[in-house]
Amino acid sequence: MAHPHENPQSLPTELRPYLEELVRRTRTVCGPHLVSVFAVGSLALRDYRHGRSDADVTVVVEPSPPGPALHDLAGALSHPHLPCPAAGLELVVYGTDFLSRPSAAAGYLLDLNTGPLLPNRADFDAARSPAFWYAIDRSVAHQTGLSLFGRPAREVIAAPERPHLLAAIRASVREHSDGEGHLADNRVLNGCRSVVFCRTGRWMAKRGAAREVAQEDFRPLVEAAVRSFERPRSSAIPLPAAEVRTFLTWVHERVDQTARESGA
Repeated sequence: MAHPHENPQSLPTELRPYLEELVRRTRTVCGPHLVSVFAVGSLALRDYRHGRSDADVTVVVEPSPPGPALHDLAGALSHPHLPCPAAGLELVVYGTDFLSRPSAAAGYLLDLNTGPLLPNRADFDAARSPAFWYAIDRSVAHQTGLSLFGRPAREVIAAPERPHLLAAIRASVREHSDGEGHLADNRVLNGCRSVVFCRTGRWMAKRGAAREVAQEDFRPLVEAAVRSFERPRSSAIPLPAAEVRTFLTWVHERVDQTARESGA
């Protein structure tokens, strides 16, 4: 049975009215096809930083909504038609037929990026996108997705199988190593999160993962990344490029070691 989220206090104060309106508009557009809406990413991991973090949302529909519905939903939720108070909204719509089984594919019906610090983009062709980010996001959602409406995440989202997930993590580390389009602090903190996942099998908030990894040989770099992450994007602290590359090489080695040990 569909129901609104049970604990609004778990959401950041700055986002509560926005997310409530997002759910209302999504229900209006999708009608009986809507199954669930989840907050994922930093919201689900309780590490949202206002002015820095995006609002990450997953929408689940069954069956695939009528032809224009996805385009209508993108229009209804796009900034500034629905003003986004976060740095941006990253919203992904999936069908229950895809989510019901483990997959390494992107698999979405709609991938919407919008907001004051994100270029508006509505993509309806999952085959054009690198799949690894979506596999990681679904793993996080399966573990900690915060219900805003409908059935709980674990009932509708199948986690990717471990070999596929480790391959996705390797791909994410490679992309962060290239450095294109990513803040240096986020590259380091995502690396920390990947290492902790390999050790524990669970996703941890970026700052919590940084505290774990700072016990290694990279304390000054990791602590500088945390200080930068706690600032708005516009005033992020530059980090030494060579040290970031060295750190990500170390992360890649940790992920490869985990894959070998698990036979992935």
